[in-house]
Amino acid sequence: MNTTNPLAEQPLSMAARKLPKPQVTNMIAVASGKGGVGKTWFSITLAHASAQSGLKTLLFDGDLGLANIDIQLGLMPMYDLGSVIAGKATLNQAVHHYEDGNFDIIAGRSGSGSLAAIPPSSLQNIADDLRVLAKGYDRVIVDLGAGVDRSIRMFASMAAELMIVCTDEPTSLTDAYAFIKMICTEQQKPRIHIVVNSANSPREGERTYATLLKACHGFLHIDPPLAGVIRRDTRVRDSIRNQTPILIRNPNAEAAEDVINITRRLNREQD
Repeated sequence: MNTTNPLAEQPLSMAARKLPKPQVTNMIAVASGKGGVGKTWFSITLAHASAQSGLKTLLFDGDLGLANIDIQLGLMPMYDLGSVIAGKATLNQAVHHYEDGNFDIIAGRSGSGSLAAIPPSSLQNIADDLRVLAKGYDRVIVDLGAGVDRSIRMFASMAAELMIVCTDEPTSLTDAYAFIKMICTEQQKPRIHIVVNSANSPREGERTYATLLKACHGFLHIDPPLAGVIRRDTRVRDSIRNQTPILIRNPNAEAAEDVINITRRLNREQD
């Protein structure tokens, strides 16, 4: 019986491909488990605040089935992830510099159909290219789509840190917990932070966090910290409706200040 390591008999590149790849230390994945909780708005604002703090920032639309970032910002980039998957552009060519916010964007797959049509090899190539691209930035923020399909799990596994956005709605808390549970089954000791969005007050946001924390502690035996509470603010909807970042349209809004505070905490941890 041959008891040698089967990987040792393969070319080095093949063997390396089967080994788990290290996480990207400057990458933050933003997830929610469900849609409609302000995840993409938070990702955009976090990227904008990171750029304002002096960090060279890339915002990657990881929702390969639906383009959201370019729509919220009113952009029409020449290339998006659909172009990359179709072989019409490289990932580097799909980078669009958003002048108003001074950060870079890779838009999602505009007008796409089912994610099942995307070959796994194409997803892996995008992930590998993103690893290389990330070396040229101080911070890479990946806005994950809703659900737990293979592309979302792939990008989530790449990030050194996960930020889970939730609201006080029971369905949001349930889906956030389900996403955290999935991550814990696939990663050892994941770095997870909770962001409570659209809270009526900081105290109510902390109570929402406490509900999710209790479930995580009791069933998963983890205690993900609170990254911050974002207060409910009508100017968020106004900025989205006008396809303008809140840090430009209403920089003194309470929700804008809350995201800036989250960014400052992230920067301190990164230092």
